[in-house]
Amino acid sequence: MLETKTTRVTRDESGVILETGDGRTISAQEVLVAAGRTPRTGDIGLDSVGLKSGAWIETDDTMLVPGFDWLYAAGDVTNRALLTHQGKYQARAAGDVIAARAAGAAVSDAPWGTHVATADHEAVPQVTFTDPEIASFGLTAAAARRNGYDIRVVDYEIGHVAGASVRADGYAGTARMVVDEKRKVVLGMTFVGPDVSELLQAATIAVVAEVPVDRLWHAVPAYPTVNEVWLRLPEGYGRPSPSASDEPREILRTGRL
Repeated sequence: MLETKTTRVTRDESGVILETGDGRTISAQEVLVAAGRTPRTGDIGLDSVGLKSGAWIETDDTMLVPGFDWLYAAGDVTNRALLTHQGKYQARAAGDVIAARAAGAAVSDAPWGTHVATADHEAVPQVTFTDPEIASFGLTAAAARRNGYDIRVVDYEIGHVAGASVRADGYAGTARMVVDEKRKVVLGMTFVGPDVSELLQAATIAVVAEVPVDRLWHAVPAYPTVNEVWLRLPEGYGRPSPSASDEPREILRTGRL
């Protein structure tokens, strides 16, 4: 229920009772409140080097704090991508570049270089471990539009692939692919359904490597697995029009389907 105020929360023997601003009552076993996060930087001496105690620590993509040649930060305190795996990724980049700079070696700090955490900006995987799971990577449709991309969205019911029926009876779930229409590459993926986190690494590779959707169609998934959704999404987007030399093969493909 979006834009709904919670006016009262009480607990009794049966659980938790919430009352909303529009007069509804909701009963639940427990209530989870997501109130955001603040950095634990209040007692580590930031003020002694001219930074604000208790604040987020800004860095460049090599994880170096602006204005310093020795101070680096990685993880949630940077407020870049507040996820464990992204913190580990940032730490790998920081460790490599610290060693390179100390040794006087060349620094690869162009986007997607060895010493930068480029993925923090538009290539972040995340999973909400609810039942069913919600797994996403890269940009949502709304975020892509905000960033100025011309996009096309393709949705597919995961339960329609043969592998879903093998995984579970009555499997229900949805996949969404967001495509950059200018470059014809995937910008983001979202999956909702049982165990969909296992589909996420393929999305990660497709986005980071900027695999064209036409080429992605040739990434054949094993049958029968839920990964067959990776066939249906490119098909939903549409295959390229065949050239004269390709036309017989396209007909054969169509006949096979």
